[in-house]
Amino acid sequence: MPKKPAPSPATDNQLHGHQPGAGQPAFATEQGNGGERHQTASDGADPAAFLTDNFGHRISDNQNSLRAGERGPTLLEDFVLREKIFHFDHERIPERIVHARGSGAHGVFECTKAIPGLTKASIFQTEGASCPVFVRFSTVAGGAGSVDTPRDVRGFAVKLYTDSGNWDLVGNNIPVFFIQDAMKFPDLVHSVKMEADRGYPQAASAHDTFWDFIGLMPEAMHMIMWAMSDRTIPRSLRMIEGFGVHTFRFVNEKGDGKFVKFHWKPVLGIQSTTWDEAVKIAGADPDFHRRDLFEAIDAGDFPAWDLGVQVFDQAFAAKQPYDVLDATKLIPEEDVPVEIVGRMTLNRNVDNFFAETEQVAFLPSNIIPGIDFSNDPLLQGRLFSYLDTQKSRLGTTNFHQIPVNAPKCPFHNFQRDGMMQTLVPTGRANYEPNSLAEAGENGGPRPSPATGFSTFTTNDERNDPAQKLRIRAELFADHFSQARMFYLSQTENEQAHIASALVFELSKVMLDHVRVRVVGQLRNINEDLAKRVADGLAIDLPAKEKAARAPVDLKPSDALSIQKNADDTMEGRKVAILFAEGSDKAAIDALKATIEKAGGTAFLVAPKVGGIKVKGGTLKADGQLAGSPSVLFDAVASILTDDQAETLSKQGAAVQWFMDAFGHCKTIAHDEATQILLDKAGVEKDGGVVTLDGFAKVGTRRHWAREAKVRDLA
Repeated sequence: MPKKPAPSPATDNQLHGHQPGAGQPAFATEQGNGGERHQTASDGADPAAFLTDNFGHRISDNQNSLRAGERGPTLLEDFVLREKIFHFDHERIPERIVHARGSGAHGVFECTKAIPGLTKASIFQTEGASCPVFVRFSTVAGGAGSVDTPRDVRGFAVKLYTDSGNWDLVGNNIPVFFIQDAMKFPDLVHSVKMEADRGYPQAASAHDTFWDFIGLMPEAMHMIMWAMSDRTIPRSLRMIEGFGVHTFRFVNEKGDGKFVKFHWKPVLGIQSTTWDEAVKIAGADPDFHRRDLFEAIDAGDFPAWDLGVQVFDQAFAAKQPYDVLDATKLIPEEDVPVEIVGRMTLNRNVDNFFAETEQVAFLPSNIIPGIDFSNDPLLQGRLFSYLDTQKSRLGTTNFHQIPVNAPKCPFHNFQRDGMMQTLVPTGRANYEPNSLAEAGENGGPRPSPATGFSTFTTNDERNDPAQKLRIRAELFADHFSQARMFYLSQTENEQAHIASALVFELSKVMLDHVRVRVVGQLRNINEDLAKRVADGLAIDLPAKEKAARAPVDLKPSDALSIQKNADDTMEGRKVAILFAEGSDKAAIDALKATIEKAGGTAFLVAPKVGGIKVKGGTLKADGQLAGSPSVLFDAVASILTDDQAETLSKQGAAVQWFMDAFGHCKTIAHDEATQILLDKAGVEKDGGVVTLDGFAKVGTRRHWAREAKVRDLA
C-alpha cells in the first residue's frame, strides 16, 4: 500500500484559510470552562485560544487518533481520544445519544452454506446450523420520542446468540459512513443534533451546523450521496439492507485470515418512500415503521434477510484505488460478488419494550473465534466507545469539575453536558472544525500543534518501525471517487431525488458561506449535480473546493441503485381499497383475492368504519378515509357507485387521497364511477392508472416516469 501520508483535515482547512486559532475571539468571562482564567499563558498567548483536554493540557491534533503506524491499530494510550469519547458517551441520560429511537424483534439465524475453509466460526461450520438472534433497528439523529420516517440513516444491529458466545454485528442500512476516524464521531453527532443554543431541529439534518461540518469534512461526501438518496427514507424496516460497514477478518482453523464485509439483503427487496410521503407519514402515523414491523410479525409474515459476505485477501486490497480500512469506501459487488451464507428470520415480537428493546446492549467487541477486527480507525474507536457507553448510561463524566479533581489552569474544549454539569457554555460551537467565526460567532478554541502534547515516536532501544503517528494513509484522502460512482450509478430519477434533497436541506441553512462551501464540494463529485443544486438555491455556482487527492472515475455499479434493482413483487406490500355504501362486494372480494394471492395485504378504507351496507352484503372497513391517507399504502384501488363518487368528490380527504397517490407515482386501480374523483384530483391516464382488471399486471411498482409531471425536481 502507498506509504505517503494523506493530508489531515487540519491541513485541508489551512488551504481554505482556517488557520488554527485564527479569528477566534477570546471568551468574555473571567472563567473558562470551569477553571480559573489566567490572562496570559507561559508563552504570552491568551489561553482561551487553545484547545485543551479537561485537565488543561493543550491538544496538538484534534483530527487523528494515535495509532501504531499509518495503517496500524489505534493505541489505548491516546488519552485525547479516550477522554473525548468517554465524555461524549455520557452526555445524554438515560436514552442513547444516537440510535435512541429503536424497534426490536427476536428471530433465528440459519447457516445456508457452510464455509469452514474461510472461518472457524462455529455458526458457519455446518449447513443448517442455527442460533437465536435479537435485532434492533433505529434512526440515528432523533430522540426516543421522535418519529419513524425522517431522512436519516437506519441502525441495523444484530445479536447472534451462538454456541461460542454472543456475536454482535452492529451496523447500518448504508455500507459506508460519514467519517474515517473515530476521533470525529462526537463532532459529527454534535453537528447533526439539535443546535446547542436553541434546542432544534429535532431528528433533522437540514440545518446550519450539520452542513457546516459536512462542508469542512470532504471525507463525508460519499456518505452524503447515500444520505440524500432514497435509502434514508425507507418504506419499511422489513425492506432495508444491512451492512457491517467496516472491514472485518475471517480466520480459519489453520490460522489463515482474509478480509470480509458483511451484508444483510432483505428477502422482500429494497423499497423507499418519496420525501413527500415520508413527511406526510410522520404526521399520519409517527410510529409507521415500528407498527409495520410489529404487525407483520404478529400476522405471521415474518421478515427475513439473507446474510452475504464479500471475502478478499491483502493482494486484492493492495491493488484497489481505495483503502479497504476506510469506512467511507465500499467494495463494488461487481469486483467482489456477495456470497450468501445464511438467512435470518424475525418471528417473535418483544414481550416488554423497555426490558428488551431499550435495555439491549450491543458491543462491536462481541465477536467469536473465527471473526476478528481490522485496523479500521473508525472501528477501533467503536471498540472502546460501546463498552463504555453500555456500562454506565446513568453515570457522570463530570468528575473533573469536583474541586479536588479540577485543574488549576484553564481548560477549553467542545465537550458538553452530562450529569452534574455545573458549567454554562455559551454559543452553538460544540464541534470542530467549524467556520462560525466567519459569521461573526465564537467558534471556540483550536488545536496548538507547536505547544500541544505530542507523542514521542522514537523507539531506538527496540528499533520499532511502527511509529505512533496521528496520520491517515494516502488513499484515505480520496473523498470523492466513490461518491461520484454512487451518484452516476443512480437512475436519472434517483439523481434528481439526490439533487432535490440537497436543495431542501441546504435551503434550511442560514449561513450563506456554508451553502457555498458545500456546493463547491459537490463540484468534486459531479458538475451537473453541483449546478442543479446551485440553481435550486438560486446562487451562483461557486468555485470548486480543493480536493486533497484528485478523484478517479470508477465504473458505475448497478447494485447501488434502488430503482435498477426494483422488484415488481407484490409480496409484503399493502394495497388500500376505497369503498362506500353500495359498492360491489363481489368486485372488492375479487380484487382482495388477487392481492393476497400475490403475497400482498388488502386494507379496506371507507368514509366510515364499522358495518357498511354494500351490494351483496355488509363490509367492515379496516380504516376510516381521513385517518388512512394513501401515503400509508403501496398502491390504491377504488370501487364506488356513481352517487358515492359524486359525494366524495366534494370532500378534500378523498380528493387528496388520489392526488397524493398520483403524486407519489403509485398504481391507481379504479372503476368507471371513480373517474369523477380522478378528474377532480388531477390524475392523468398513464401506465400506472389502470382498470381493476389491469391491476394484477402493474401491481405495486412505482411509476417514476410520472414524477416530472407532478413535482419540481432539481
